Amino acid sequence: MPASRNRRSTMRTTMSDVARIAEVSPSTVSLFLRDPDAVSEPRRARIRQAIEALRYVPNRMAGALATASTHVVGVIVPSLVNSFFAETVSALQSVLMTEGYQILIGHTTYDPQREEELVRTFLSWSPSAIVLTGLGHSRTTRQMLISSSIPVVEIWELGPQPIDMMVGFSHGDVGRMQTRHLIDRGCRNIAFIGAQLGQDARAAQRAQGYCDVLKSHSGLSPPEIAVAPAQTASAGAETFAELIRARPGLDGIVFSNDILALGAFMEAQRQGIAIPRQLRMIGFGGLDFTSAHVADLSTIVPPRREIGEEAARLLLARIENRPTDGRVILDPVAVFRNSTAPDCDARDPSAPGTAHTATG
Repeated sequence: MPASRNRRSTMRTTMSDVARIAEVSPSTVSLFLRDPDAVSEPRRARIRQAIEALRYVPNRMAGALATASTHVVGVIVPSLVNSFFAETVSALQSVLMTEGYQILIGHTTYDPQREEELVRTFLSWSPSAIVLTGLGHSRTTRQMLISSSIPVVEIWELGPQPIDMMVGFSHGDVGRMQTRHLIDRGCRNIAFIGAQLGQDARAAQRAQGYCDVLKSHSGLSPPEIAVAPAQTASAGAETFAELIRARPGLDGIVFSNDILALGAFMEAQRQGIAIPRQLRMIGFGGLDFTSAHVADLSTIVPPRREIGEEAARLLLARIENRPTDGRVILDPVAVFRNSTAPDCDARDPSAPGTAHTATG
């Protein structure tokens, strides 16, 4: 991790720098930022090229001191509907508020271009820090954040090259744990149902973990990944019904999230497929309904709240120039319930699940 990121830099690209590179006046750059159509096309092109080359972000705090920053932390998540991220943001906010910081939230709908736009907007308001979800960002997003020299925490994922700091867990390990559990329960024909695998890198990593385990075991049916059209229970039911028709003898399913698993569980009940006697299911997310008597789904529970708390702790340490290693690895918890119970132990759904710390 670069030592230069342990302190806030007061240097940033200015409008005058852009004007000099574009060979126009600062007032023309200012006009372009307010109303691009008011500037001639040749000048517009030069200004755009200069902004891109210099990674310029308009400074909304330009009237204040050059070292000024707000007591605001920008937080960018893929979805505001997904309760995974809602609990993380709530925990992050609770810790930061005790130190006088407020959060500014944006959501990307898993779109890297939207994330880039949000980062540019947030930086223009001189935040004290920024929190991003995951490690996959556009090149421009990474460059803007590295150039800003403000503290950055990437959450919900682990990897070798964070922008600055990161808090998360291995999603590949989650997929491996889900699959090994089904194998331990006697499943030999196991499929994976996920959604948005092309946009949601973490779900794709869980799918890859599933594939890794099946490929390393002999005597198992080959991997099959069924992609649901949406992250909804109805999409889970639809995809499950198609999969059952296409893959006879299926005896286990790994789901990329609990919502899809719920839909499949209800469709299995509708078709008279006995869970877990004929088919075992395990989800991801630890959502509240998984412990309900009707579903009683096995699941992997991510450390949602702990991610937010640890991210806030790292940010505050960096803002206050206190030492920090900048990397926090957390463990999800596997909760095994009736949907994966052994044949000899298919139990009353009202019985509590068994929790295990999942470390990969």
